[in-house]
Amino acid sequence: MLLETRGRMSAQALADALEVSVRTLYRDVDQLTAAGVPIYAERGRSGGFQLLEGWKTTLTGLTPSEAQAVFLSGLTGPAAQLGLGTQVETAKLKLLTALPAPWRNDAQRISSRLHLDPMDWYREAEPVPHLVTVAAAVWNERQLTVRYESWKATVRRTVSPLGLVLKAGAWYLVAATEDEPRTYRISKISEVQTVEARCRRPRKFELARYWSESIRRFESELYKSRAVVLATAAGLNGLRNLNSALSRAVAEVDAPPGKGARVKVSIPIESIDHATGQLLRLSPEVQVVEPLALRQSLVLRLRQTCRLYGPGSMGFTIRKRA
Repeated sequence: MLLETRGRMSAQALADALEVSVRTLYRDVDQLTAAGVPIYAERGRSGGFQLLEGWKTTLTGLTPSEAQAVFLSGLTGPAAQLGLGTQVETAKLKLLTALPAPWRNDAQRISSRLHLDPMDWYREAEPVPHLVTVAAAVWNERQLTVRYESWKATVRRTVSPLGLVLKAGAWYLVAATEDEPRTYRISKISEVQTVEARCRRPRKFELARYWSESIRRFESELYKSRAVVLATAAGLNGLRNLNSALSRAVAEVDAPPGKGARVKVSIPIESIDHATGQLLRLSPEVQVVEPLALRQSLVLRLRQTCRLYGPGSMGFTIRKRA
């Protein structure tokens, strides 16, 4: 299958991909040739092993577990958003008919008993009317001219699409401008037009690695300050559920506090105002120790809330008994 998908490969490249020695690889090639697989070798610096042109493997090599795994890999909702819903269902049907009869029920049972929902809690799916056009440009390696509405400004630029990412129900386009990859939220694209020019793809670009690095870079730029808090067991659980950065900070706590006790935790924060809103709802289970500016901001917010909801705020006064 490596030779079928990649074409000619050297013995060393094949051995590295299969994680075996070159000697083992030669034995495997001999066995495959004896079994009727038309592999031939070409000598020379640019030589290597190659399959006879037109020869293909069949699906009969799938194990039962592999067949079941294939039916887990498709997300029906996102596939439909990409305009590939019909193709995914057709591919499943073709695979199903190619499987041995005893495996079909197992494969169908797996797909009918596990549902993958990429949408985050308490969120509606974003409208992405231009997703199909963007996806087509990604598949066909065509440039796009987009009108993008960010929180800073509205810009119009021509980009080279590199890949799509689905994160917590939101679609993102990773595209290059002047060989520099950037991330665009597709729901923020108000206009899009396909350009005939082919994409210029940066050398050694890998979508998964770029996305992981961009998340780490985003968090490092976002969380520029830290706060120290005292938290109960319930407070730790509340911090853990706020975001991944706070969850990692809570994970560093050696042991959860006992009943009525608190443990000191250093947590990353975006800003004093943002942290005030986050930590206020966790009070009194989370108590801020420092910085002083955050403590003062919490006190100010509490005083404002007391004035808003305190006695007299609803047009009546509470009298004390003598």
